[in-house]
Amino acid sequence: MSSTGSGTGDRYTHGHHESVLRSHSWRTVENSAGYLIPDLVSGATVLDVGCGPGTITVDIAARVYPARVIGMDASAEVIAKAIELAAERDVDNVEFVVGNAYELDYEDGAFDIVHAHQVLQHVSNPVGMLRELRRVRATDGVVAARDVDYGACFWYPDSAGLERWLEVLSAVQRSNDGEPDAGRRLKAWARDAGFADVSSTASIWAFNSEADREWWGSLWETRMLQSALAVDAIDTGLASQDDLIDISRAWRDWINEPDGWFAMPHGEILCRG
Repeated sequence: MSSTGSGTGDRYTHGHHESVLRSHSWRTVENSAGYLIPDLVSGATVLDVGCGPGTITVDIAARVYPARVIGMDASAEVIAKAIELAAERDVDNVEFVVGNAYELDYEDGAFDIVHAHQVLQHVSNPVGMLRELRRVRATDGVVAARDVDYGACFWYPDSAGLERWLEVLSAVQRSNDGEPDAGRRLKAWARDAGFADVSSTASIWAFNSEADREWWGSLWETRMLQSALAVDAIDTGLASQDDLIDISRAWRDWINEPDGWFAMPHGEILCRG
């Protein structure tokens, strides 16, 4: 997910710095939407909301070919990257558009699957957005969503710097009317949105090898100094520049720790009815 896909003033906490898009471009159906694989059958039409640079969307399109797949995001910048990706991979059953996920420009029941990865944590009205996703889902279709639960993240070894990272990240996201612990709330939001049948599961991203630590840790080492998150943290008074430097150094220390280990739990929902 790159932007909320809302177009209504919701603010994407992480912004579009290279360190953010680098992490988005790693995502595939296998590592980010495994719970949805049984529904990704040939012929199933799909709307991917908050698609970001399109790596999951293009993967979905290959799995449901020849059905139509639309990836939508609020950011024209990342939609341009997604269009380039589809062309590079020669996937011709996918279209990428800029749009507003609170007011989708599609008829009722237009899609067999409506998917949102790492979107609902960033919006001020996740229940309202889920209602709109439900509107464009076919009667016998599914709305699928997956979001991280930052409050449930855990790591080794203990680190005051990473504890501070989590405090700052969570505070900034909430200052932007988002919910960093969205994963545990997805089922409740879906029920509030009117879904009668909600299946809820969980999965984890884990990083511990030397290569994983360098890749994952360096993303945050940079983000804490150069991304929109860093700007917001300082502008809101939630952290000082010295705080962010210390957090960035803590990520480098974690990268350099041979026993370093990090896990990010996610909540998942498949909504029917």
